[in-house]
This record gives sequence, structure tokens and C-alpha cells, in this order.
Amino acid sequence: MQADISGPATPSRPAPQDMRAVLGHFCTGVAVITGHDGRSPLGFTCQSVTSVSLDPPYVSFCPALSSTSWPAIRATGRLCINVLADHQEAVCAQFARRSDDKFTSVEWSPAGNGAPRIHGALATIEADVEFEHGAGDHTIVVAHVTALQAHNGRPLLFYRGDFGGFADGPVGEAMSVS
Repeated sequence: MQADISGPATPSRPAPQDMRAVLGHFCTGVAVITGHDGRSPLGFTCQSVTSVSLDPPYVSFCPALSSTSWPAIRATGRLCINVLADHQEAVCAQFARRSDDKFTSVEWSPAGNGAPRIHGALATIEADVEFEHGAGDHTIVVAHVTALQAHNGRPLLFYRGDFGGFADGPVGEAMSVS
């Protein structure tokens, strides 16, 4: 048998719906990224939050280029990542839509950096925008963590287009670091 020496085949490009269907098999947590521009609170739902580095302490997340909230939060330079608890599916839905009243009926208080800390969140991470990198229809944001806090509870999870959580198991211990 002779080897094909015509060169590498042009790689196929998966369709967006195929990407969503396959990558939807990767379970993620859900967060609301918030900021405050001095006039009003800002926020959007995000499921692409991850730890990047322990030293220096960096996290990343990926807002869509179509986000109208992210440019306003970016301009402040400060944000709070609110990791949602399993009872906060309605909060997730509220911040996922385009609206000027996303904070209606949502209890919050200013975090140390002024960004909204959503009450009942499983964890909050205060951070300053450090780097951004364009990535297709999203932006990769790397933020320097300035303070964080965790609470007892279970996470809101997103898997294959639906929300859920752990049925049983330990809930961990609360902690706070500044």
C-alpha cells in the first residue's frame, strides 16, 4: 500500500450547533459578572469562568462580543464574579437577557471594590481587569483577584442546555480571603 503524499487535508470546520451540542457535554458552573459605573449596577450571566493562576492570582471569563454590559464593566476596570448557588436559576435567567433592569428584585450590596455582590451567591471574587484577548465571537478576559469569599451551599450547574445541581453530598466550608 502506498502512502498518500498529496499533503494534509483541509481541516473540516464544525458548525456552531455541533460545537454547542458536543461542548454542552462539559458541565460548567454559572456566574454573574457585575460592575458599577458610578450611576447604576451592571451585570451579565457567564458560564466560562476559570482559575488561571494562583501566583499571581488570576481568573478568566469570556464575554460575548455582542454583550452590551461587558464594555461598561470593562470601562470601570473592576468587577465581581458572583458564582451562583443551586437556588439562583432565576437570577441566572434575569442577567442572561438584554435589559436595563437586570437588578430588579435582586438583593445585592457593594463588594469592597464597589462592584455588586449578589446576596445568596455561592462565592464572590473581586478582581481588576488585567488583560483581554479577542477570540472569535468572544473576548478572553484575565482578571487579577483582589479578594474572594466562599459560602456553604451547592452550585448552579449548566449541562446540555439545562440547569441543575448536585442531589446529595457535602457542601464544604465557608471561607473568606482578602
